[in-house]
Amino acid sequence: MSNGRILIVEDDFDISNMLRIFFTGQGYNVEVAARGNDALDICRKKLPDLIVLDIMLPDMDGYAVCKELRTTTRTSHIPIIFLTQRDERSDRIAGLELGADDYITKPFDIEELKLRVRTAINVHKRLNMTDPITGLPSSRLIEEQLRGLMKLDEWAYVQIGIDYIEPFNDAYGFVARDEVMRFTGMFLNEIVDEYGTLDDFIGHASSYTFVLITMSNRVQEMVDKLRQRFNDGILAHYNFMDREQGGIMTSDGRLVPIMRLSAGIVSSKTQRFSDIREITETAAELRRLDKEKQDKNN
Repeated sequence: MSNGRILIVEDDFDISNMLRIFFTGQGYNVEVAARGNDALDICRKKLPDLIVLDIMLPDMDGYAVCKELRTTTRTSHIPIIFLTQRDERSDRIAGLELGADDYITKPFDIEELKLRVRTAINVHKRLNMTDPITGLPSSRLIEEQLRGLMKLDEWAYVQIGIDYIEPFNDAYGFVARDEVMRFTGMFLNEIVDEYGTLDDFIGHASSYTFVLITMSNRVQEMVDKLRQRFNDGILAHYNFMDREQGGIMTSDGRLVPIMRLSAGIVSSKTQRFSDIREITETAAELRRLDKEKQDKNN
């Protein structure tokens, strides 16, 4: 099991390669970006658990990368450790004021960096900030986003659930189930990247439930595309026999359908809400009705 996903943003190949090898050996999944814009693209597609960020980059400095990450809703929660040759007090303060979580100067002690990385990731998880399977923001960050909605005029909140995943878990095991969760999170990020805005938010609310908060007026299109991509890709998680028969045959002879998504969409354009609980309860009810409708049609 991985200890987490780290993104190293460093244009010096010797340093980035050394860090990649070292942290891979420590049980982390490591990705490397040599340019700031590459790092931003990577973060939009698959959120890392932590970023080690050099300040001196060829296209944009680390401060600009940090500011972009902190002001983009989807990436604002990711822990950032600055890695730089600068040791001036003003530089450290500038980085911390932008929202960096830590700061270490070159040349650095690799064991110290290892401890800082591990501590930052563990603290983030302990504070219930991210889901350990998908890496997506979880309950506390979702609640913060919901409270912020009450101050905005136009938004849509979507609750998305994976139907029939529990029988799949019983038949295939938790490792296969977790792959489905990561697969779903990946497609959510892709859809928001293509059809959403920089202020959109994706969260992992509970075991099999995700949330999407979007400022885009294309919310229905986003949900339709997500269903389509999920349906196209989910069959790869089943064996040949289950794919051919259209689901999992239980011991009592029932056929449990292939997993699919159900969704409940609420919007400030169609309804006024007095508190965040009303938002989530309405979306949950609409998702339940969506599941029932799909069950009747199939």
